[in-house]
Amino acid sequence: MVKAEQVVAAVLSPAPLKEASWLELSILSGISDVAGVDEVGRGALFGPVVAAAVILPEQAFPVLMAAQIKDSKQLSSQRRTQLARQICALARDWKIGFATSAEIDQINILQASLLAMRRAVLKLKVQPALCLIDGNQLVKDLSLPQLSIVKGDERSLSIASASIVAKVWRDDLVLRLASKYPMYDLERNKGYGSQRHLIALQQYGVSRLHRKSFRPCQIHF
Repeated sequence: MVKAEQVVAAVLSPAPLKEASWLELSILSGISDVAGVDEVGRGALFGPVVAAAVILPEQAFPVLMAAQIKDSKQLSSQRRTQLARQICALARDWKIGFATSAEIDQINILQASLLAMRRAVLKLKVQPALCLIDGNQLVKDLSLPQLSIVKGDERSLSIASASIVAKVWRDDLVLRLASKYPMYDLERNKGYGSQRHLIALQQYGVSRLHRKSFRPCQIHF
């Protein structure tokens, strides 16, 4: 049985991981039902911050390695969508959680990101034996074993999968909302602060889904 201190040592090791040394294939190989948890949209000006929790079966790992899974930000939109479908089909369980723009304004973006992660994990029907949380913060009020992993999407197949699923889900949501707010060029910027988005904020002000606590959204007419 893998001991907790072994897992922590592996996670904290500065040594770069080779492809065959993804955490699930090395130190975590003795633990079943590991959930990777990641969020997207922290830096956006519009829309929710979205998290995904993904539990992969052992047989999914070689398939996803062959598909060259990696951090969602390093993939094209089309490739992310293809991988997200594959991940969701392979997963033992996966769920989405999010925190709204209003919640972000109320509790700040860090706490809202952790809240979104907590909501995603708590929706899982399969209770994970361990949650791998991307970043350097643990999720508050989560009564499950968890480890935070800096650059987790480069070290854990489960976190990389969660990153992709969350990114595709959030992008699809923003695209559906874009027709209601055509002036902000959301189809292209997905809610982030592109030049056209910033100019539109100056011209039209903020919508009800903008994060009013973020400085670019603090427009006064």
